[in-house]
Amino acid sequence: MKLAEAFRTGAREIVQHKVRSALSFSAVAIGVGSILYTFAQTHGMSQEEAKAIALIGPGRMSIEAKKGYVSKGLSPGLTADDAEDIRRAMPELFMVYATGGRWGQKMRVGGKSFDNVYVYGTTPEWSKRDWVYTQRGRWLSEDDMRQAARVCVLVEPGGWVNKPPWASFWGENPFELYVMRHDLLGQDVLLGDHSYRVVGMLREPARDKDPRWNRSFWGDGVAIVPLSALHANMGESGRPPRSVDSIDIDTGDERSLPSVKRRIEAILKRRHKGEPDYEIKDMREEIEGQLKETAQYTLAAMVMGAVAMLAGGIGILNVTLAALFARIKEIGIRRAVGATRLDILSQFVAEAVLLGLCGGAAGTGLGLGGIEYLRRNSDRDLASLTWYHFAAALAIAGGTGLLFSLYPAWKAATLDPVDALRNE
Repeated sequence: MKLAEAFRTGAREIVQHKVRSALSFSAVAIGVGSILYTFAQTHGMSQEEAKAIALIGPGRMSIEAKKGYVSKGLSPGLTADDAEDIRRAMPELFMVYATGGRWGQKMRVGGKSFDNVYVYGTTPEWSKRDWVYTQRGRWLSEDDMRQAARVCVLVEPGGWVNKPPWASFWGENPFELYVMRHDLLGQDVLLGDHSYRVVGMLREPARDKDPRWNRSFWGDGVAIVPLSALHANMGESGRPPRSVDSIDIDTGDERSLPSVKRRIEAILKRRHKGEPDYEIKDMREEIEGQLKETAQYTLAAMVMGAVAMLAGGIGILNVTLAALFARIKEIGIRRAVGATRLDILSQFVAEAVLLGLCGGAAGTGLGLGGIEYLRRNSDRDLASLTWYHFAAALAIAGGTGLLFSLYPAWKAATLDPVDALRNE
């Protein structure tokens, strides 16, 4: 029997037993859908990692105060002086900047008041990495730092390209609505008890298109001020005058990370009088750690797909065995008129492979629909699938049909023609 004829015969069998066939390939369809979701998720994670690392820089590390550490009173804690000392000791570093923040600050502008503004103090070097903004006006300058100038740069939320339904439950951001209707560039705003001139506006990308790895949603908005102005005007009780939340460093290349880290540790050990009240984080490792957590969910989807494929394979096995027992006499007649064992084998295998491919085609539609639904209802993009993802999914579906049909096909091919003809 020619292969094309075997597939035509298999197709007729599938059409004649629609319900039985549909039950068999439905599990395969679920499995293929899960596999396509896994492909989209893993492909998307690798793309996100590449974009995030490109943004943060190849030699990025962050120094943060160690959580839960009880000071012995020898160390002043993490301060802007640490960042300045590191910059003086290693002028070749691509970037060194310190940051400090004040949550829940009140901002008043044009008779309007916002009670939950995040005031973020930093230095001019902050703009060297993670820059995803559209800027109007100017950025902070070294003169602003030296003079502790009361100037600020406001961050405009980027909104959404495709707003997911869950975002509607949070309501509209009042700060976002206000800056959409009023141009604040060049105006004076009141932050806490002090007036600041708005010298720049930074518009974020749309939230569902933001390539940054860590994205934060800041309540009523963000105002960025010189770190020196933050220390001069918004000191916090119980903290040193020049304390900071973190110091970010980029060596400029990945190879120099270990040596730079050792030098920084020596500087901080001296400055902090031996107190280990800080921790140095490799940002690439942080991203990889978060990816591993996401990969666990992806693995769960893959396991679900594998179980569904197994169930589909068992269904195909049962269908093929049922077909074998229902057609024993037909097999005997065909063998009697000259059909070879290979002809019988190919007929049963072709039918099972077609069942698998039908399930694969249905699963492709199911997977695409599911991926599109998740893309619309999530703030992260799932990667677009390419032709080889679909080819792999269909190959797995067809391979499942082939694998689970081998035993009944072999049983059919090895039937004794005389015994088969006697069967009633």
